[in-house]
Amino acid sequence: MRLWPPLMGEPDAPVRYSGNFASVNRNKRSIAVDLKSAGDKARVLELARAADVVVENFRAGTLDRLGLGYEVLAEGNPKIVYCSISGYGQTEPYARRGAFDLTVQAVSGLMSVTGEEHGEPVKCGVPVGDFVAGLYAAYTITAAVHRAQRTGRGGRIDCSMLGALLAIAALQTSEYFGTGRDPRRLGSAHPRNAPYRAFRASDKGFVVAAGNEDLWRRFCAVVGLPRLTDDPRFRTQELRARNQDKLTKLLARPFLDRDAASWLAAFEDAGVPCAPINTFSEILTDPQVAAMGLVKPLELPNGVTTSTITFPVPITGHAAPLRPPPLLGEHDDEVAKEWLDDHER
Repeated sequence: MRLWPPLMGEPDAPVRYSGNFASVNRNKRSIAVDLKSAGDKARVLELARAADVVVENFRAGTLDRLGLGYEVLAEGNPKIVYCSISGYGQTEPYARRGAFDLTVQAVSGLMSVTGEEHGEPVKCGVPVGDFVAGLYAAYTITAAVHRAQRTGRGGRIDCSMLGALLAIAALQTSEYFGTGRDPRRLGSAHPRNAPYRAFRASDKGFVVAAGNEDLWRRFCAVVGLPRLTDDPRFRTQELRARNQDKLTKLLARPFLDRDAASWLAAFEDAGVPCAPINTFSEILTDPQVAAMGLVKPLELPNGVTTSTITFPVPITGHAAPLRPPPLLGEHDDEVAKEWLDDHER
């Protein structure tokens, strides 16, 4: 990822730095080791004896073959929490398959419900498999570290991208378990709720989420169709979801009479959740994002300053740090001195 665009710095500069790498590696330090070198492997084992957590994402069995598996590290440090993040977990038949976000989005069923109803399956525009697996790993690690502090024993965490994507697909898996039918692609629509989707105004699209009976009545008042609340096809949420194609056709013509900003203002005044369909340039300069302090300047190791999204969850009494991302191996000596000296004391 250090080589992924955008590469920041002048094209002829001796060091150009990946903005993509920086976005997910700020606040980290870097050491570089050759795991097939006896000396470097010994250093890793030393560091592991002083560590709370090891996270790895090699194919299943790779670190066992290199003598750095969980059992080896736990023998030297019983409190170690060892988290393996992989595409398919540590058990066969798929454990040794390579995986990227795209392949796991496909195999997990996620792509089958993403895209327009009569179009081809598509992947999500952001790498949800990568990030969701990382988030599941993070809070599982936190729980395991807490347990290790109480019991003196760590443990092995087997976090798979496949499992993580199935876990967040509760709407779709429950539909299959309940009906025996595969969920289908619905574009921006919702399988359980309507009106809960994108609509087209005279100039561009916007979304409305009238997700309960009160909001449904307010929605109908805004669009000037109060009679729809008594229509037998739309009297309940279940009926509206079942008949949402008919409902969408009834709403298509009125929405074309005004621009998106006008509709959004009207729905906002009525207390109906709605939103523009922003580009990233629009949301990253939005006043709400500014008020939340989400965008911060970030200086790269080559002296270039860019922007990044800071940790998005404020905590009372804690100021989230924002340090530059590292050069490869930048902190070899610093980490060894800090960890091993402290551990020996």
